[in-house]
Amino acid sequence: MSENDQDNNSPDTVASAGGSGTPSKESCQMAMFAHLSALVGFLIPFGNLIAPLIIWQMKKDDPFVDAQGKEAVNFQITVSIAGIVAAILTVVLIGLLLLPVIAIGSLVLVIIAGLKANEGEDYQYPFALRLIK
Repeated sequence: MSENDQDNNSPDTVASAGGSGTPSKESCQMAMFAHLSALVGFLIPFGNLIAPLIIWQMKKDDPFVDAQGKEAVNFQITVSIAGIVAAILTVVLIGLLLLPVIAIGSLVLVIIAGLKANEGEDYQYPFALRLIK
């Protein structure tokens, strides 16, 4: 076996190439950052969409980061749509109740997703439109 064959079969290469092993530590961290970067949305309007999208696009050649990045972006699209609908519903006052529920739910689910991704688990949000396949 040549030196190149040994390099191509290292655990990090097999995992990041979609092998049956667990994702590499770097893949897990980038997937976690893809989820947690959505918290930028609490400071910058639509940062919850832009930050995960940037991380996903930078690292989408890694299968684990690609899957988790898509999941993060899909969930943030769902949260944005729900937030816009709730903002419109503030006219009839129900939006005032929905906006904090959406914000707290998003915060909790993003943290859970980040922790699961860092552990190498393939996390799927319970309430997300799967618009990006």
